[in-house]
Amino acid sequence: MQADSAPDAARAQPGPPPVIGPGYTFASITDKISSIVLTRRTPPGWFVGFGLSFALVMLLQYAIGYLLVTGVGIWGVNIPVAWGFAIVNFVWWIGIGHAGTLISAILLLLRQEWRTSINRFAEAMTLFAVACAGLFPLLHLGRPWFFYWLLPYPNTMGVWPQFRSPLVWDVFAVMTYFTVSLLFWYVGLIPDLATLRDRSPSRRGRIIYGMLAMGWRGSALHWYRYETAYLLLAGLATPLVVSVHTVVSFDFAVAIVPGWHSTIFPPYFVAGAIYSGFAMVLTLAIPLRAVYGLEDFITQRHLQNMAKILLATGLIVAYGYLMEIFMSWYGGNPYEEFMTLNRMHGPYAPMFWALLLCNVVVPQVLWFEQVRSNAIALFVIALIVNIGMWLERYVIVVTSLHRDFLPSSWGMYAGTVWDWATFIGTIGLFLSLVFLFIRF
Repeated sequence: MQADSAPDAARAQPGPPPVIGPGYTFASITDKISSIVLTRRTPPGWFVGFGLSFALVMLLQYAIGYLLVTGVGIWGVNIPVAWGFAIVNFVWWIGIGHAGTLISAILLLLRQEWRTSINRFAEAMTLFAVACAGLFPLLHLGRPWFFYWLLPYPNTMGVWPQFRSPLVWDVFAVMTYFTVSLLFWYVGLIPDLATLRDRSPSRRGRIIYGMLAMGWRGSALHWYRYETAYLLLAGLATPLVVSVHTVVSFDFAVAIVPGWHSTIFPPYFVAGAIYSGFAMVLTLAIPLRAVYGLEDFITQRHLQNMAKILLATGLIVAYGYLMEIFMSWYGGNPYEEFMTLNRMHGPYAPMFWALLLCNVVVPQVLWFEQVRSNAIALFVIALIVNIGMWLERYVIVVTSLHRDFLPSSWGMYAGTVWDWATFIGTIGLFLSLVFLFIRF
């Protein structure tokens, strides 16, 4: 009896949830996904969401226009806090873009098949986030129409970039990241664009999708070249996941300002970028899954895997917080020690404790499978993490600058209505691009 029951017990043990719901074929999957773009009626919620997002884009345009006419004095930046919302938002948006590259490139190289249900919109999210991030350094220049001075172009005035400045490194890192991510996203879309070309009911759609599909016919030769190019781009994109946010962290780490001058910043920033990026993927995927009925394609397995990655990167970020506090004491530098105490007990202490609550305490509920399997709970946790990561960037930038070495130069910083309008406007720009990508 025991020998007979052993195989039955082994068969009864549950395995991991499936990547795709049961009963689907390649044809039925293609029909359902392509119908969202080609034949299905656009839900009213799409128009409401896009309308609200586009209204925020108009707010962004007004804020930028007023900034160009009046100058950066409308922002809250001052002496000693010369870096404010612009740098905070730049780092936050760049971090959000990292999840798309991680899902597309690294998980592809690791042969993680579950990535295929979420990689397209995660890659698009990367491009939209980098576009939002790129606005802030340009606007922070004060005279953004001279942005090309950051490029090493031949000129007769002897004006050359300061190549020892990490702000110049940012230009090259972000431009490279955007270019490779764009190529990676577009190459991956070519077979999908060909499918839309072949199924489009309108002549205009067939022409537009046909031009974008670049003559794709699905032959063995096409697939061979596609997979080769996709793998090469994945190999190029993988080091960018690490290098881009490492260069961004050098904006702070190469300075001698207390709270910034730390060798832990590169891995700490990379982990934080993946952390916030996966939180944004969950924030977008869960409503998209519910509105378009994609529960069979973005399954419990996807949600649980993303929740596990969120938990793992959150623990790395928590370790970074702990090491910052420990090294400020262990290093014996009174300025570093004061900076840590100022974060904990100074005027920005509520934001410091709020970021610990959002980034360290709340995600610990992801240890429980019941929470990882609950889409609503994951959505709320992802929103909290997004807020916490923005607070982290704010605390890093502001609390390290507003009280540095000389008490006579201490000051306070608070974002003005124009800072908030620009930030909220970029959220509207990001969501508008996401809505358009989903629809078209």
